[in-house]
Amino acid sequence: MSDRVTPQMQALPDGEAEISLVVRLPWEDVARLGQEAGRLASQMQRPVTLDEAVSHRLRSTRPSASHARPAGEQPSAMTSSTSLASLPRISGTA
Repeated sequence: MSDRVTPQMQALPDGEAEISLVVRLPWEDVARLGQEAGRLASQMQRPVTLDEAVSHRLRSTRPSASHARPAGEQPSAMTSSTSLASLPRISGTA
């Protein structure tokens, strides 16, 4: 991982795990997240945090969870076209 992402993992009492990420972003990206939060707040008619805006954006632009496979089934290898560049951007610009 780069120095822009700091992962933290914590075991929970119910046997699950919680993974938190701290991501360092340029101010321009933070401003885009604020715009996204404003749009979402307008739709939901209530205040929205930047965390909610990011979560909503990721859920609404992600394809179905094709990485989730039944036990015993192996995931296919990453192709050269699979990269971070293929992830959805916060704004409509590339």
